[in-house]
This record gives sequence, C-alpha cells and structure tokens, in this order.
Amino acid sequence: MAPLDEAEIRAAARRIAPHVRRTPVIEIDGADFGLSGTRLVFKLEFLQHAGSFKTRGAFNQMLTREIGPAGVVAASGGNHGAAVAYAAMRTAHPATIFVPTVASPAKIEQIRGYGARLEVGGERYNDALAASERFVAQSGATAIHAYDQYETLQGQATVGLEFEEQAPSLDALLVAVGGGGLVGGIAAWYRGRIPVIGVEPVEAPTLTRALEAGEPVDAPAGGVAADSLAPKRVGSLMFPIAKQHVRETVLVTDEAIREAQRTLWKTLRVVAEPGGAAALAALTSGAWRPQREMKTVGVLLCGANTAAVSFS
Repeated sequence: MAPLDEAEIRAAARRIAPHVRRTPVIEIDGADFGLSGTRLVFKLEFLQHAGSFKTRGAFNQMLTREIGPAGVVAASGGNHGAAVAYAAMRTAHPATIFVPTVASPAKIEQIRGYGARLEVGGERYNDALAASERFVAQSGATAIHAYDQYETLQGQATVGLEFEEQAPSLDALLVAVGGGGLVGGIAAWYRGRIPVIGVEPVEAPTLTRALEAGEPVDAPAGGVAADSLAPKRVGSLMFPIAKQHVRETVLVTDEAIREAQRTLWKTLRVVAEPGGAAALAALTSGAWRPQREMKTVGVLLCGANTAAVSFS
C-alpha cells in the first residue's frame, strides 16, 4: 500500500476534481459564538454533492478500483450510502446500500433518490456492515468501506488540502470523528503543522477509547449523531495516523450538539445534521477552548443530510 503522503493526496484531489465541489469557507468573528478575540473559519463541506464530505472518498473509490457487473455495495449510517449511491449513479454502476434502522428518513430518501437498491435492517452501523459483507460474498459486488479503506482515506484527505489552500493561517482545526476516515485523512495532510482536534459524542467515543487503549477497540455507539458518528470502533488504517497527528480528542454531549445546531441556524441560517455540527459543539459548549496563541480556528461543518426542522 502506498503511503498516505502529500503526493498521494494531491493525486486523489486531481482525480476527483471533475466530480466534486470545491466547497467554500467563511470567516466569522468568534464573538458571535462567545469567543471574543478568536476568528473562526468554517469550511462548508455540507455543500458537497450528496450533502457531506463522503462524496470525495466515494468518487476516489470509483475512479481507482475495478468495478464488475455486480456494481458496488456499501454499509452506512446514511451519509456514506448517499455518497456511494450518488457516485455510482454518476459513473453508471449499480449500487446496493445497507443502512441500519437508526438512519434518518432524510438520508434513506436521498439514497433511494439516487437510484440505489436500499436494504434497511439492524439497529446500528455494524449490523448493516455485516449484512453488506454477506451480500458481497454472495454477489461478487465491490465493497466500498465508509472509512477503513485506503482509497476512502485518500479521498477524505483532500478536504485538508483544500482547507489549507483556502485558509493557510489556521492555528487549529476541529473535526468530527466517527469511523475516523475524515479526521485521519485531514491529519495525514497536515502532519502536525497545526493541531487537529477530534470531536466525538460522549455516547460514541470511538477514537478516545482507541487512543486510551493503544489500538482500535469497541466503544458505545449511541447518541443523537448515531447515524453518522457511531461506528463502534475507528478504522485500523486511520489509527496510526491519528496516534501521531491528532493532537487530542474532545467529547461533547447530545445537548451540546443540539445547541450547536441551533447556534448555526440563528447565526448563519445554516441547517446542519448533528454529526455536521459536532465540531462546533466543542467550542460553543466550552468542551474545548483555543489556547491564547490560537487566534484563528478552523471548524469543519461536514454534513447537512437532515430533514428541514425548526431551531427556534
């Protein structure tokens, strides 16, 4: 396996560029979020095709692997499934997507809208993953893993490359963590040049538990963001990267995530799903505060696949 180095990440960015959006950034006075003296730079990755960063990894998979007549199969809490379904539609491959019952109706509707065959069953992501693995064994379809495949990590790493090009003066960067493909890819890009902070729900502390144990281990898989940030354990490929290049992890409560969603709506008129607002929740709840020298903090808003709701 080639190293996930700068050259590989740049190659992935060139490969997927015709198929993904270069999502914008917006710089905001931190006082609007209770952080006087700090500039916040939000990357609006929820504006990506299919509503999340997952589309980058999905296209990188489609464009680097040989896909047979059985097409592709993916297990997902929702966002990865939507991304794979979208990429498969655009590249004319059949797709079968397995999601657990915890997947939001908005994500289920989105996957169906992209023309994929959808199977709903089991309570959590790991149940969907097991079902997808049985399907692969029977059908010969190509498995597209949500986070623990090299091609996925390559694609997600392009978020870091793009963010640094758009905001080269960040002093720290907050990133939500589920299976770890996003934070692992971004950390592989920055390689310690700035602190990358992983943010996890209290009820799904996958990377926190792994770092404590020195290896990926099972963790609880619940909470309000369970359809995107609760895979039970982080990927084995991202873990060595995180161990070396993720500065720390921070845990946030469900209420903190909900409050971050409300704050985004009140301040920016942005509707983010719980997983998409988790990184901001670390700031708005006080679970993480920038050090005195950190004048500009990046916050990745990574997904918005949710039904329209009122945050009033």
